[in-house]
Amino acid sequence: MKVLVVGGAGYIGGSTVDSLIGEAGHEVTVYDNLMYEDKYLKPVDFIFGDIREERLYTDIIHRYDVVVWLAAIVGDGACTVDPELTKEINYHSVIRLVDSGYKGKIVFTSTCSVYGINNDLIDESAKPNPQSLYAKTKLAAEEYIKFNCPNALIFRLGTLFGLSDQFSRLRLDLVANILSLKAVNGEPLTVFGGEQWRPLLHVRDVADAITHGIEGDVMGLYNLVSENFTILNLAMAIRCACPVPVDIVESDVKTEDLRNYKVKGDKYYATGWEPEYSLEVGTAELMEVLQQGRIKDTSNPVYSNHAFHKNNV
Repeated sequence: MKVLVVGGAGYIGGSTVDSLIGEAGHEVTVYDNLMYEDKYLKPVDFIFGDIREERLYTDIIHRYDVVVWLAAIVGDGACTVDPELTKEINYHSVIRLVDSGYKGKIVFTSTCSVYGINNDLIDESAKPNPQSLYAKTKLAAEEYIKFNCPNALIFRLGTLFGLSDQFSRLRLDLVANILSLKAVNGEPLTVFGGEQWRPLLHVRDVADAITHGIEGDVMGLYNLVSENFTILNLAMAIRCACPVPVDIVESDVKTEDLRNYKVKGDKYYATGWEPEYSLEVGTAELMEVLQQGRIKDTSNPVYSNHAFHKNNV
C-alpha cells in the first residue's frame, strides 16, 4: 500500500516509517515541516510541507491508501505556549483532513491523557476527563474522526519512553526519559507525590502497533499501553536499571500535574498485537546512549517540546 506519514520525521514517525517499510514493505512517503529539525536525510520519499497548507487536503493525501496522522503539538506544557496554534494544529487540521473527502484509511494517534484523573483500572469505555488543552484538543479530534470515518484506527497512547530511530530527535521531556537522564548523571531522582499512575509504552511499540493495525485492517478506538507504573515505582525501576548508584528523594510538594490513570490495553492485544519493549530494556538502551556521550548537549531545548516552543514564540 501507499502510506503517507504526516509528521513522519518526528519521535514516533521515525520508527513508524522504519516499521512500515522494513517489516511490511509498504511504499511510504513522509510529509513534515521539520519543526524540530534542520535536515531530513532518511532514504525515504519526502514532502516538505505544513499541515496548514491547502495542497495537503486538496491534492496530496488523495494519492495514498493510508494516512498516518502523527502531526501535533504534544504535551501539556508545549500546548500552553500558544493555545491558538495548538487548536489549529491538534484539532482544526484534523477537521480539514476528515472533511477533505479522503476515501482511504486514517490512523490517528491520540493520548491516554484524555482520561485525566481516574482511580480505577480503566478501558476504552471509561469517561474521558481531560485536564489540559493538549488532552482536550486530542479528544475533540478523535471524536470528530470517530463519528465521521468508520474505518479509522485511533490510538490513545500511553506515556512514551525510549529511543526511536537513528534520524529523529530524542525526547528528554518524557518522565521515564527524564529520570533515565538524571540517573546516568548521578543526580537524585526527585519524586513529587509518587502515587500517580501512568501507563507506559515504548516508542517503537507504537510503530509496530500502527503497522499491525494497517496490515490487519483494524478499525476503532484502542488504548495502546504496555505497563502501568506509579511515578515512585517508575523511579525505583530506573534506579535498578542504572549502572551507577542513584538515590530517590520523595517530596511532599504537590506537583501541578494532577493526572492519575491506570489503563488497560486488552482490547488491542485481542487483535494479535503485543508490546515488545519493557521499561527495563528501553531505559537500559537509552542510558547506554547517554553514558557514551552521544547527545552532545542534553539541555538543548530541541529535546523538550515545552522548552522548544517557549523559545520559539
